[in-house]
Amino acid sequence: MMIRIEKSLRRLTVYDGGQEVLRCPVALGAQPVGPKQREGDGRTPEGRYFICLIKEAGKYGRSLGLSYPGTADAQLAFDEGRIDKRTLNNIRLASEERRRPPWGSPMGGEICIHEGGAQSDWTQGCIALESADMDRLFPLRDQIDEVHILP
Repeated sequence: MMIRIEKSLRRLTVYDGGQEVLRCPVALGAQPVGPKQREGDGRTPEGRYFICLIKEAGKYGRSLGLSYPGTADAQLAFDEGRIDKRTLNNIRLASEERRRPPWGSPMGGEICIHEGGAQSDWTQGCIALESADMDRLFPLRDQIDEVHILP
């Protein structure tokens, strides 16, 4: 299964093969245009990620942590001088091992799909759903191989 998030449409869609199994509205970071680049920029990342953390309960209810920053994000940040080689390598290794990347870098982190409401953009960069939509998404969590976030 794959999650596709279309930021411009504020929409999350889950596909099983080529078949749509869930579609719902989402809220994004308070500054939704453009990809996330640094901690505190209020942007939602763009790219391909995987679920690296599952929380049954948290500040915003159930959540699925995403593997941001990914290798492509880290390479760009390194090329622009925003992170050092060690941070780049740590993020690459985490991605290769399909585990949570370092979330304390200047790039930010701890980006999740979580509950909290989808009426307007309000998160720090996460993707927020209505609780009823999370009721449908959360049981699929172990079957989701990829999360693709588009502009």
